[in-house]
Amino acid sequence: MSDEKAPNLARDLTLYLLARFVLVAVIAWALTLATVPLLVALLIGLVVGLPLGLLLFRGLNARVTAGLAKRNEKRARARAELRAQLRGDAAGQPE
Repeated sequence: MSDEKAPNLARDLTLYLLARFVLVAVIAWALTLATVPLLVALLIGLVVGLPLGLLLFRGLNARVTAGLAKRNEKRARARAELRAQLRGDAAGQPE
């Protein structure tokens, strides 16, 4: 089951990043059609696109956040087990 979650996190994270970049590009493109200089349009696209992306892609953001939390939980558990082994704790060792 853990093998299935890692590719989903990578896929969800990639989709989320691409969606955010596309949103900024669409906003900048719309502003350049209104004869706004490209650099100014990109800056406005970034400033407007970042909070707008949080609202528009709320579900995808939640999936990425949940995936990262699971990954961090697994890493913390593995780190705790390693520290216990280094201390020589008998936890998890057969007697």
